[in-house]
Amino acid sequence: MTLPPRPETVTEVADGIRRIIAPNASPMTHWGTNTYLLGAESVVVIDPGPEDAAHFDAILSALGDAEVTHILVSHAHRDHSPLAARLARRTGAPVCAFGHAAAGRSPVMAALAESGMAGGGEGVDTGFVPDTSIGDGTVIATGAGKIEVIHTPGHMEGHLSFALGDVLFSGDHVMGWASTLISPPDGDLGAFRASCARLLARGDAVYLPGHGAPITETAERVEWLLSHRDAREAAILSALADGAAKAGVLTRRVYTDIPEAMLPMAERNLLAHLIDLAEQSVVLARPHVALDAVWELA
Repeated sequence: MTLPPRPETVTEVADGIRRIIAPNASPMTHWGTNTYLLGAESVVVIDPGPEDAAHFDAILSALGDAEVTHILVSHAHRDHSPLAARLARRTGAPVCAFGHAAAGRSPVMAALAESGMAGGGEGVDTGFVPDTSIGDGTVIATGAGKIEVIHTPGHMEGHLSFALGDVLFSGDHVMGWASTLISPPDGDLGAFRASCARLLARGDAVYLPGHGAPITETAERVEWLLSHRDAREAAILSALADGAAKAGVLTRRVYTDIPEAMLPMAERNLLAHLIDLAEQSVVLARPHVALDAVWELA
């Protein structure tokens, strides 16, 4: 049996790239959030992680006397972004991200949020605001090299990935240990699929995800994620063929092999599929798209 890496240990995962794991292991975060340090004397920090004193101290210890030039945040979930503000105050480096927690929502997702639907999963860092907003195609010159920003919405509408040469920091968009949670109104399945297609076209050699181990079979992993979603969609349509139902009932029809405690998260994933199918006019929501809607085949 392979033991998980210990939190707060510093591991070099690629040339000039170190990883520190936050002590926030859970069914949603695997062994914890991966914080990455790029460079030596001049350092970029990617995803400082949750507000945790021990993790903050571990980052500072690993930095030593190095200058932090940028703090990059993949997305505003509470396991990735909260420590960024404290690290910025300590180092003077700007926090760079797509925008605030709700930035980039589609009209459908914005309407769901306005109706009162709250995000699920790891928890949204609602107070997060970056010092600098960065978007798709932005190139950041750093001591570690040029970092390209790739907007990869899906897990969250403002989700960013970062490329340094042929290494892609994939955040929560692609992970090797689990499929990505997509929880409306923050997650969007149609956007997720489009982002996966973009990554396949890029052909990066290695993914360093927000949780879990490095991914070297990058294309195979993205293709698996897409096929997994296709299979889930087929199962949902099969369940709807047995009769119209609310998302909670459909979740129990489709997810027959997971623990009871995971059903709420499964329902969010299933809802993301239903919304995507509704936008394609494959299914209908009565009276309208909502968490408590009744869904049926069109």
